[in-house]
Order: sequence, then structure tokens, then C-alpha cells
Amino acid sequence: MNLENLKKFNSQIGTPSYVFDLDIFEKRVNLVKKYFGDKTGICFSIKANPFLLGRLPETFDKIEVCSPGELTICEKTGVDMSKIIFSGVNKTKADVERAADDKVGTFTAESMLHVELVNSAALSRNTVYPVLLRVTDVKGGSQFGMQDCDVIEIIKNRDSYKGIKIVGIHYFTGTQKRKAKPIIRELDFVADFIAKVKDELDFTIERVEYGTGLAIDYFADDADEQEEARLSEISPKIREIAEIADLTVEMGRFFAAPCGYYFTKVMDVKTNYDINYAIVDGGMNQLKYDGQLQGMQIPKIIHLKANESNQEEAKPWTLCGSLCTTADILARNVSFNGLEIGDTLVFCRTGAYSVMEGMAVFLSREMPVVTVYSEKEGVTVLREMLYTDIFNTP
Repeated sequence: MNLENLKKFNSQIGTPSYVFDLDIFEKRVNLVKKYFGDKTGICFSIKANPFLLGRLPETFDKIEVCSPGELTICEKTGVDMSKIIFSGVNKTKADVERAADDKVGTFTAESMLHVELVNSAALSRNTVYPVLLRVTDVKGGSQFGMQDCDVIEIIKNRDSYKGIKIVGIHYFTGTQKRKAKPIIRELDFVADFIAKVKDELDFTIERVEYGTGLAIDYFADDADEQEEARLSEISPKIREIAEIADLTVEMGRFFAAPCGYYFTKVMDVKTNYDINYAIVDGGMNQLKYDGQLQGMQIPKIIHLKANESNQEEAKPWTLCGSLCTTADILARNVSFNGLEIGDTLVFCRTGAYSVMEGMAVFLSREMPVVTVYSEKEGVTVLREMLYTDIFNTP
């Protein structure tokens, strides 16, 4: 996004606020599709940024939904429910029945309980639902999914569940993977598991939903180049798996992170023991970079001056938010020239998780304006400033 647009948004929208650039989002989606090929479907995990849901590029084949709240967003947005993969580690009977009534396209099952809940919902509606069985991380497991032997046992007893059709597996072990080797190792496991199930049970795993967990570089100058290199490294193995199963690659952060901009205004400046502090109207409750710890790493920050004539020499600043905690440091020792009260700082690559993961209501601070932008449609406000005065007064 160019500097003139950032200045325009700052004057129109105010701070604190988010702008998500839909053109950048679509460009990233198409880049992934180019590397993974036409035989590989792609799925957006909306927990990364549900505000993008109503304007998803047509390139997306599936939408991963992991909670009742995310299902509500899908209902209100009017997305094609047949694209939804209804996932999540905690599914209640009410959740499953609601998703069934919404006619979601696919359920995942992370446990025997999930298998039974989906089966029961299907039988009561005189139908059959496609189900992906989630396999836990083969390197020791986690609370997500089931170990492979339990998945095999469910497949072996599949005729006991008249309301579900086991169509495949779901496999995702974690995020921010910087090397290709663990991803390739996981995909080899998937290929071996498909072959094992075929050999032992004469059962064909038709579909695979796989989360790569590809890393985003928040603090590197050559982030785009590094991320494209990761795509290139794993693409041959992705295409190989797409030849033996109907493969859908699910990601959230990798698609959305580059498209986001977070605007926050400098409200106060001071110097304490030779350290220059700038207090902004946002904070760690609204800005979240994976791997950031008390501002020790510096993301790309664009300085929008309220007074262009202020050309004081550059000096280091520690940027602090509005929360009453010493942990609320957004960046340390970042250099700006002529930084003063009224200036706006724009933090880049905030399109994934910042808007959802922050401690939104801590100190009862306001929740930022949320907007989307495209060259074709301009700026659209999705949420006005939201105040967290949660207590009723007499």
C-alpha cells in the first residue's frame, strides 16, 4: 500500500484502527495457488482474521471454522456453508446439531465423542455427513486429534456408524514452521498412512486436509522473498500428495498476515533516564506479532507526521501502549526523526491474529475501528470503534 493511501486512511478513519488490504490478500492467495497447483485445494482458517470472510477470493475452496462464534460469523456473512469444514477440539452436541442444521460441508472428528455426536446428528436427520478424522502429531501428540492407531480402529469399525462417511483425515501439528524438512516429513507420514490404511483395511482415504503451518517473517526486510522460498521448497511434495488424494491445504496466518496495517497515534512523549518514550493510543492489547517479546524485535513501522516541517534529527524511541503494565512495549530503540505528539505510527503485516489475539478488554480500553480496502471499492468500515464499558449503571 502506498504512502498517500496510508495518509488518507489516517485522516479518514482515525486511531487506533486496522486496515486490511484485500488486493494484497488476494495476491498472496494466488501466489500459494500458483505454487501448489490446480489439483490442490486451499482453505482459509478464519480464526486468523474473520473480518476477511465476507470478501474471500474465489480461489478458496474451503473455510475452516473452529467455534460456535465463528459459525455465527459465517451465518451473518452469508458464506456458502457447503465450503465449511467444521473443526475444533471442543464440539458439544448443540454445536454439532447447529452446524448440521446450517448444512456445513464437512465435519472433523478429534475424538470418539465427536464421531458419536456427528453420527447421532446425522441419524436424527436421516442423512449422512462427510467426516475427516483428525490425526494427532506423530511426534508425541497433543490434545488435538487422535493417535493413528485409534483412527485406524474407527475406520475398521466404520460400518457401525450409519450416519457418517469417513472421507479422509485432517492433519495439522503447529504453526510458524521455518524449515521445509518438518513439513515434508509430515507429508511423507500422510502418504504412508494412506498406503497403510489401504493395505490393512482395503479402505481408500479420499481426502486430506493438511495445515502446513508455514512461517511468516514479521521482522525481516526480505519477508516476502523468504516466504515465497518456503512455498517453493514444499510445493513438489504438496503436488505429490495431491496426486494420491483430494488434498486441501489449510492456512490462516500465511494468507492474511501481509495484508494488515495497524494505525496508532502518539499521545505523549517523555524522556526518562536518557530513554525516549512515546505513548500511543493502542497497545499490546491490539497488536500481536508472533515471537515478539516486549518490543525486542522491530517490525516495519511507517511514520506519518502531523507536522511535515518537523525535521529534527533521528533518535531512538521506545514505543509503549496505553495499558498499565510495564509489559506494554511495542518496540524498543526504533529510530524516528521528528516524532511528536499527534503523529501516527503504522505497523505493517498485522493481517493475521492481531485483531483477534490481543487482550481486547484489558483496562476497558476501546476496541479499534476495523476496515478493509481495495483499489476497486475503496475503504469499507466493518466495525466502528467499540467501547468496553461492560457494566450496567443504575
